[in-house]
Amino acid sequence: MKLIEKNHGVRCYVLIDFKIDELAHQDLGQMQMYVNYYDRYEKIEGENPTIGILLCKQSDEALVDLTLPENANIYAKEYKLYLPDKKLLQKKLKEWLDEEQN
Repeated sequence: MKLIEKNHGVRCYVLIDFKIDELAHQDLGQMQMYVNYYDRYEKIEGENPTIGILLCKQSDEALVDLTLPENANIYAKEYKLYLPDKKLLQKKLKEWLDEEQN
């Protein structure tokens, strides 16, 4: 699953990819290709570099360090397979809706 968001707060594209398996170097290479594409063909003058985020079942920092160049704007993090309790979820949803209205 891929999500592309143009974030006006940080003035850049944010690409998010959800992986159901462990992180692989191919995933990082694919995200680097997407980030390069958006930086070269979609980004307009004055915008910041595109950010790539990989959310995966299991992340490997050594793999990230070896696969990506030092200046890469790509981040890989693990996700957790649980939801917060119902009351916390309702509270957060109300906060987000209140923020949108203000």
